[in-house]
Amino acid sequence: MSSSINKHIEVEIPPTIPKNTRIDAYIADDLKLFSRSQVKRRITRLRVNGSDAKVSKHLLPGDRLEITYSTEPGPHPEPEAIELRILYEDRNVLVVDKQQGMVVHPAGGNRSGTLVNALLWHSAGMKNGFAGDEGRPGIVHRLDKDTSGVIITAKDAEARDFLSEQFRRRRVMKRYLAIVEGSLPAGRGRIDTWIARDPHNRKRFTCLLPGSTASRGRRALTFYRELKRLDGFTLVSLRPRTGRTHQLRVHMSHLGCPIVGDRLYGWKARGRGSWPLMLHAHRLQIRLPGEQQPRTFEAPVPDRFDEFYSSSLR
Repeated sequence: MSSSINKHIEVEIPPTIPKNTRIDAYIADDLKLFSRSQVKRRITRLRVNGSDAKVSKHLLPGDRLEITYSTEPGPHPEPEAIELRILYEDRNVLVVDKQQGMVVHPAGGNRSGTLVNALLWHSAGMKNGFAGDEGRPGIVHRLDKDTSGVIITAKDAEARDFLSEQFRRRRVMKRYLAIVEGSLPAGRGRIDTWIARDPHNRKRFTCLLPGSTASRGRRALTFYRELKRLDGFTLVSLRPRTGRTHQLRVHMSHLGCPIVGDRLYGWKARGRGSWPLMLHAHRLQIRLPGEQQPRTFEAPVPDRFDEFYSSSLR
C-alpha cells in the first residue's frame, strides 16, 4: 500500500481552447490527469495567473494554470505473466498489438489482466521507473477495451514524456480500420465536429450542434476513406487528427454508419449475429527517442474482419 504524495504541474492554456472551458473539464479531457469525478478529491490547490481558483473557473487562451494534486493511495498493479504480441522493442519502448478485450491500465473493476500488468512482467525494472505514476506506468495513449491494434508504451519516464509530447502536439499519425453499417456519404471526406459527454448517458459521448462550443465540448477531426463495400456494410480507413474519447465510434454514428458491434453507438445486429466491435488500430507512425525520422508500425488485420467479410458473401 502506497501513501499519497503531492505533485505540481504548470501549463499554459493554448489559443485553441474552446470558449467557457472549465478547469475541471480541461484537467480531465485535455490533460487527462484523472477523471472529472476525481478532480475535487485529488486537487489540493489551483492557481490561475498567480491567483487561487476554483475548479469551475473558465479558462482563457494564454492563462497560466498551476495544479497541485495528490496521487491516490492504494495498491500498485502487480506483474502478471500475460502473453503479448510484440511488434517492436528496444531499450526505450515496447510496441504491442493489443488484443480485443484487454484493458490498457487498471481502473474501476479491472485491477488485473491489463496491459500494464503484462508490461510489468515483461520489462524487468519498469515498476520502479515511474515515481508518482505507478498506476499506469509506461502508458502514453490508450485504446478502448474492445478496440484491437497498435499501441506504443514507454519503459521509463523520459521515454514516456518524449512520446507523450508528440501525441499532445498531434505529430503522430494513426490509421484505423473499421467495418461500418451502410454506406458513407462520399468515397472520402472529413468529419469536423465538437464532442461532449452525453448528458443523458454518462457512458456515451455525442456530437454537438454545428457552431456550438459549449463548455466541456472538444473539437474532434477525423478523415475517412472507403476501402470496400460489402453487403450493406463498408470497410473504411479512419485517420483521427485529434484523440477524443470514443471519437471514431461517435463520428461513424454521427454519419449514420455505426461501427459493427458497437451497441453503445447504435449498431443493431438485425439478424447478423453477435459480432464484436469491428475497430482496429492498424497503423501508428511516431518518432522514437534518439531518432530523427518517424517509424511506422502495423498490426495485422485481425481474423474477425475476414470472418465478417466471408459471412457477408453467404
